[in-house]
Amino acid sequence: MADSETPYHPDPEDLRRIPVDLFASKKLPGLSSGDLGFADSSEHLVFILRKSSSSLKSLLDSSGVPLFSISRLHNGVWELHKGDVEKRKDLVLTVKRTSKRFSKTESEVSFAGESSENLVIKGVPFQKSCTIYSQDSIVAQTSLMYKLRQIYVGRSKFRLTIFPGSIDHSLVVAMVAIFLQG
Repeated sequence: MADSETPYHPDPEDLRRIPVDLFASKKLPGLSSGDLGFADSSEHLVFILRKSSSSLKSLLDSSGVPLFSISRLHNGVWELHKGDVEKRKDLVLTVKRTSKRFSKTESEVSFAGESSENLVIKGVPFQKSCTIYSQDSIVAQTSLMYKLRQIYVGRSKFRLTIFPGSIDHSLVVAMVAIFLQG
């Protein structure tokens, strides 16, 4: 009977096999004006996207520590560096828009260094809808927050579902932020 009294703690390996939902909104508690927050299902802030200028952004963790700086170069090319905007360190990845037809956009993600893995992001930025692919599997997907009996779906909140895999969640959030900025 002693086993039934001990609290259940899931195995971390099991948690890596479960998709993770993050909810994005500009109206989460603790955000400054203009920030976009990503919260878990318990509404705990996980990531913050802070806009420095039209071409510079920072991805912060929940305590405000800079994880990545995001910079727009030219013609739909973005770079993601480790660290703060002022102290851009190592290049992590480059995102290049490869196609923009009507409202659909497609971008290619190339990791820096010797990584041969390339990702593709396809979707519609206006609808906050995109899917990140790694070869033939889905890495992550965004969608607007629908409610029953709702005729008009607001674009101020959306869901980011990150599927199990080897890509860090902060990188996925950064790629989604780049895609939504075009």
